[in-house]
Amino acid sequence: MLPVLRKLFGLCELHPALLRNAALFAKFDQGRPLEAYSFTVFDTELTGLSRRKDQLIALGAVRIEQLRIEPSRCFHSYVRPDKIQPSTATLIHRITPEQLEQAPPVQEVLPAFAEFCGSSLLVGHFVDLDMHFLNKAADRALGGSLANPTIDTMRLARRYQEADDKDFYGGNDQSVSCTLDALVEAFSLPKFKPHDALEDALQTAYLFLYLLKKFQQSGTATLKDLYWAGRGLRS
Repeated sequence: MLPVLRKLFGLCELHPALLRNAALFAKFDQGRPLEAYSFTVFDTELTGLSRRKDQLIALGAVRIEQLRIEPSRCFHSYVRPDKIQPSTATLIHRITPEQLEQAPPVQEVLPAFAEFCGSSLLVGHFVDLDMHFLNKAADRALGGSLANPTIDTMRLARRYQEADDKDFYGGNDQSVSCTLDALVEAFSLPKFKPHDALEDALQTAYLFLYLLKKFQQSGTATLKDLYWAGRGLRS
């Protein structure tokens, strides 16, 4: 029925990589211990922050297995956008038009990324923004979206701070920012080069493991526990 509907409304067929991706999560179990899951921590670089007009231009990721970062299992690629032109964002992420001219198109990058992720959960800082651009590109180029459930380290950090940082009257301390840089500073985590997709993915991976250990100390044992403890999971 789905292929008929897609043809009726002029939508492209699902790419084989997305079909394989969807099949991996047909029966997703949130009840296993956290150590039993694989996580792909990722980050994107964009031409800007307009959800309507801006595009994905870089994608970086690192794998976590058994709650350990695996530096040998990384993914990084620039992505050639429809239009290549300098912007104010270029000053931030330092990706030049010349680099993007040599980059592969999204039709090549996203299938490779889907295969890299496999059955892992996707982790990002303010992950909804990254997933918006990732899935917008995937829908246009591959005919659909990634099925991997996601975890947002920003949401987890907020819940952890709400539980841990109470003022004299029992309210929440709102003084600590939830930006990635601020949290890295607050938790004394190793620092990586900012505004680089792979480096930011590694930075987020360290933050994620730090928060997981804090939640585990409070009795969080399974992925479902993490969902209820941190409200960080979106399936």
